[in-house]
Amino acid sequence: MGKVILTGDRPTGKLHLGHFVGSLSRRVELQESGLYEKIFIMIADAQALTDNADNPDKVRENIIEVALDYLSCGIDPERSTIFIQSQVPELCELAFYYMNLVTVQRLQRNPTVKAEIQLRGFSDNGSEEETQQRPGTPVGFFTYPISQASDITAFRATTVPVGDDQEPMIEQTREIVHKFNSVYGQTLVMPEIMLPENCACLRLPGTDGKAKMSKSLGNCIYLSDTSEEVRKKIMSMYTDPGHLRVEDPGKIEGNTVFTYLDAFCREEHFAKYLPDYESLDALKAHYRRGGLGDVKVKKFLYAILEELLAPIRERRRMYEQDIEGIYRILRLGSERARREAASTLADVRRAMRIDYFDDAELIARQAENYKNTK
Repeated sequence: MGKVILTGDRPTGKLHLGHFVGSLSRRVELQESGLYEKIFIMIADAQALTDNADNPDKVRENIIEVALDYLSCGIDPERSTIFIQSQVPELCELAFYYMNLVTVQRLQRNPTVKAEIQLRGFSDNGSEEETQQRPGTPVGFFTYPISQASDITAFRATTVPVGDDQEPMIEQTREIVHKFNSVYGQTLVMPEIMLPENCACLRLPGTDGKAKMSKSLGNCIYLSDTSEEVRKKIMSMYTDPGHLRVEDPGKIEGNTVFTYLDAFCREEHFAKYLPDYESLDALKAHYRRGGLGDVKVKKFLYAILEELLAPIRERRRMYEQDIEGIYRILRLGSERARREAASTLADVRRAMRIDYFDDAELIARQAENYKNTK
């Protein structure tokens, strides 16, 4: 069997630079590499509803935003299958079966689940007193790792490109695959995680210096932001609070601007935008010893990001003129994805011995047994 990729995003807003460096740019590279037989890219609306159940319109409206971001970044629907999770009901059935292979205690130990519960302000115990102050954790959100295992295995994914915060989720998928195959026989494909090669891309911080760029924290640079919006966000970006004057020595560690430069800067950018320096190391050295202001560094970062985002922005404007066509792409992709998931589900049902109507031998044997008892 050839190599297969499964990846995706929750449609809770437009995609941002964290998505781009974490996995989106890598998806385009993998698509162009020709090394993968199939690439499935999922708009995870069902997962988004686990903590947006009271605001379905938010998820509904953002389906098109995510699809536009995918296409404008270079995802080609002829080579990558873009689909909507809820339109593949086989995923729910697979998740239901996998629930019997995972304990509550194991889910509670999942670091990603624990972190996301805390981020969203859910209460840990769901008691009546707690729920009056903070909502209890929805079961669907709590079982997110099982749903993700269903998504990955349904398409026989061999490779899952994600950021490092998702590593515990992929590990749990691997545990489910191992357990299923041990109990029912070799059926599911064991996936491998693919992390960004650039360490700065593992988890891009927000513009405010917080550990993670997040829509809910309002510290994102969106792929669809205008040039002026990008400029304003960069110029207000968190740097070294102790670097008060140009002549003061500055710190690179924890300085968001330099973290972004680590993620996006290439050697050729210096000749184009900052010829006084030959490399990022030289720029960092000057900043550390003093004599280099934050504004100059931020203007350099802005030039780099504009070079990246301007063509994405232009392609997005083009796709926005044919929204009906985007929905046709999503419908065809969802139909293709459903056929693939149905094939895997048939294998799972067969392995679990619940394919009653397809087992002619079972029906014939039982019929013969009952004839012989008379």
